[in-house]
Amino acid sequence: MRLPTILLAAHLAALLFGVAGLLIALPNPQWWAGDPMARRAFDFGITYGGATHIIFGAAAVFFLAWLVLGPRKTLIFFVVSTGLSLGSELIGTTTGWPFGNYAYTDFLGYKILGHVPYTIPLSWFYVGLTCYLLATTIVAALGWRRGTLWSLVLGVWFVTAWDLVLDPAMAAPNLAVKFWEWHIEGPYFGMPLQNLAGWSITGLTYMAVSRLLWRSDPPPITDRAVASFLFIVYAANLGFAMALSGGAGLWQPIVLAIIVGLLPATLVFRQAGPRRPRPERTPSRAVPAS
Repeated sequence: MRLPTILLAAHLAALLFGVAGLLIALPNPQWWAGDPMARRAFDFGITYGGATHIIFGAAAVFFLAWLVLGPRKTLIFFVVSTGLSLGSELIGTTTGWPFGNYAYTDFLGYKILGHVPYTIPLSWFYVGLTCYLLATTIVAALGWRRGTLWSLVLGVWFVTAWDLVLDPAMAAPNLAVKFWEWHIEGPYFGMPLQNLAGWSITGLTYMAVSRLLWRSDPPPITDRAVASFLFIVYAANLGFAMALSGGAGLWQPIVLAIIVGLLPATLVFRQAGPRRPRPERTPSRAVPAS
């Protein structure tokens, strides 16, 4: 767990750095513009900050999964999730389906085929796998029948709950930096409802295909340290989007994400309870020889 934990700490630090840059440094250039070192730090953050937290998040979840699921399942999910999500995003940015008519800006890194930043499939991977493992553990803890089906449904639910607060934040017109732009108007804070359907379909597709190739369900998480790791990843990414939504004056997506995403995710701790100390062995009494 040492390497995943180090990478998770870097992921959290990058998220905090991003929030501070977008909500504090960018609106207040008078605090740093006169200092050459601060100006270089700001330029670095604007150029690489959006991609950095995604790279660290993907690496942290990848190496955790390597330990928990094993190499085969980890690599299958990685290839399937990044491949299918990239294809979906490329179709979306060129045709408007399945998400709606939108385009990425230049703040998330190099664009594949000039349309989709290379970090976007990585974000689908690490948040999607986190959501799916949270879901399988919660379904097992609740004892639901047809666990495979309900794990997929709940995993997609968690991914879509993330988007409920992510999209309004990342494309908010009153923030200084936008990570993508909508070319059509929609009823959900400017976002078309079609986007939510696209997210759900994309998430369900790569989760279901990965599960099919795995040929078995992932084991429920019973180790509290691993459960905490997954919950922190999910909560931190929700929190990042919540902070940006708050900076844009959008409180409704924050409340919604807490109710439908964050609170249900805490059920993961029902399965992964506190570790019970092993009972101490009492030394057996020697039996005298007869």
